[in-house]
Amino acid sequence: MSEVCVVTVAHGRHTHLQHQLRLLDLSDPESAHVIVAIEDRKIHEIAATHSGRRDIDVLPLANQDLGLPLAQARNVGVRHAISRGADLVVLLDVDCVLGPDTLTRYVTAASVCGPALLCGPVTYLPQGITPPAALSGLRSWRDPHTVRPDPPDNAVWSRGNHELFWSLSAALTPKTWSQVGGFHEGYVGYGGEDTDFAFTARAHDVDLVWVGGADAYHQHHPVSSPPVEHLEAIVRNATLFHQRWGVWPMQGWLTTFAERRLIHFDGNRLDHIAVVD
Repeated sequence: MSEVCVVTVAHGRHTHLQHQLRLLDLSDPESAHVIVAIEDRKIHEIAATHSGRRDIDVLPLANQDLGLPLAQARNVGVRHAISRGADLVVLLDVDCVLGPDTLTRYVTAASVCGPALLCGPVTYLPQGITPPAALSGLRSWRDPHTVRPDPPDNAVWSRGNHELFWSLSAALTPKTWSQVGGFHEGYVGYGGEDTDFAFTARAHDVDLVWVGGADAYHQHHPVSSPPVEHLEAIVRNATLFHQRWGVWPMQGWLTTFAERRLIHFDGNRLDHIAVVD
């Protein structure tokens, strides 16, 4: 198997991280793990007391006044993973655990595809469901997000829609990373950086490939819809995205914010007109 390194960006969500570490030990005890801890010393303690034999590097990163520097954190993590010899880097959200065959499916897909962003199906676990002790127990909860493709096990579907990329669970080789050039660090706080990364990949002729059997399971946590608490970051990041690509991202949220008279957005112009405490 290739040298696989999982990269997780974390700030809080300690119980979710503990489940992620536990199930990664079961799915691939030989893989390495880089955790970028944004202003969170507890993560060092969690990694230090973890009983698995996988190599875990925890990299501290300062927070920013404007919000969590997620794009920068992913760049820091991936570059470190590559520097320590990874042949395949798997981006994994701190809220997620991987299925029993996910890393193997990503490795196989990387070996047969050209430059590509590899993505797998994601199931959102219901509230109150704790990831089981055995990996096989995850399959009974499998119910992939319907907006994104769900190929049969071991199948790879190329020429995917880059607008559907998310770093919640994705994989790429160092060569692909070099071709894309990393995440744009102008994105700070919530929203936009994943789609920008995917658009940059598309501009460099990097395919988006959906990988059957590369399942991730997202652990429940409370969310708001629309995410009003991230209004300022979404407006700021959407404006940057529009400047770079000439189209608006996150239009559903922007439209809802406009309906609530928190912003002005008519599909052409975006202005922030309200402050949300």
